[in-house]
Parts: sequence; C-alpha cells; structure tokens
Amino acid sequence: MEPKTFYKIRFTDCDSFKHLHNSGYIDYMLNAREDHLKDFHDISMTMLYEKGCGWMVNKHEIVYLAPALYNENVCIKSLLLKLSDDTLLVEMSMWNEQETQLKALLWTKFIHINMQTGKRDKHPDWFIQLAKPIENTTLQEVNSLNEKLAMLIRR
Repeated sequence: MEPKTFYKIRFTDCDSFKHLHNSGYIDYMLNAREDHLKDFHDISMTMLYEKGCGWMVNKHEIVYLAPALYNENVCIKSLLLKLSDDTLLVEMSMWNEQETQLKALLWTKFIHINMQTGKRDKHPDWFIQLAKPIENTTLQEVNSLNEKLAMLIRR
C-alpha cells in the first residue's frame, strides 16, 4: 500500500497568483513523508534521532506538472524506492484531491549520517530490518524519474 494523506495549500506558501511556490512542493512532500512514516509504519524521526540516525538530502529531482493553488486540498503519496547500505531513494507525488491529476513528482536521495560522528555511515542492521519491509521492490527496474513519470501519465 502506498501511504497517502491530504493537505490544504496555505496562503503563506503561495505567490501573488495563488500558486504554491516551487520550494513549497518539496516542503509539503517532505512533511508528508515524515507523517507517512509515523502514521503508516510507526517510525518516528524522534526515535531514529535518539538511536543516533539522521539523513541529509543529497539530491532532489522534481518535475512540476500543474499548479497547486491556494486553499486547494491535495493528496500526497510517498514510498521508499530503494534502500542501500547508506542511502535511501524516496518518491513523493502530489495529486489533486481526486487523485486524477499529477501536480508534481519528486525523487529525493537521502544519505545516512551517524549522529554521533556527524559523518556519512552505513545504515545500522536494526534500521535495515525496519526499512526493508517498506521498500517497494516492484519498482526496482524503474531507472529514472522520467521513466516513472511516463508510467504515471499512462495510467
């Protein structure tokens, strides 16, 4: 199951044309992913930090397809595409409320940081065991954001 939640686009996140700022898409989607981890997988960032794990964004790759407008309800979905020794590749997508129009598609690569050393490090075994069941292995052969975008648009 792909976690999803609904959010209302706020005034302070929009430009004078009532469009969500480009950076706002990323903020909404990252916040949604944190909510999804907690609400669907019972994984809190607080717990991960307390165990000495953190992540830094290494790369965002985003495609903007349609404006998200002030006061609009949007649906945000997320999933873990790939889990490796020291990175996570997470996909987040923003849709209209009816989930018929894709507004943006985001792939974010996170690098694991050991919070004690402040340096890049391999994921601990306990984290691999926690994350492996939520990795979406059905999409392992999708090699690019554009390839995934084409799949979503065809559906």
